[in-house]
Amino acid sequence: MSNLAIPDRPAGSVDPKLLEILVCPLTKGPLEYDAEKQELISRKAKLAYPIRDGIPIMLPEEARRLE
Repeated sequence: MSNLAIPDRPAGSVDPKLLEILVCPLTKGPLEYDAEKQELISRKAKLAYPIRDGIPIMLPEEARRLE
């Protein structure tokens, strides 16, 4: 069985192609990737969606409210 890991991407990082197509589920607006906090930021909705193990959790109830 072959190893399915992608060698050119660090473990837990998000696929850049995925980031290009993701939008906020509430506003359908663009998201900003915060690599340090591992979050996707929706300025319009004032929410930060967490990224866990390289997978964006795009549920509003899981998002952190921005001030």
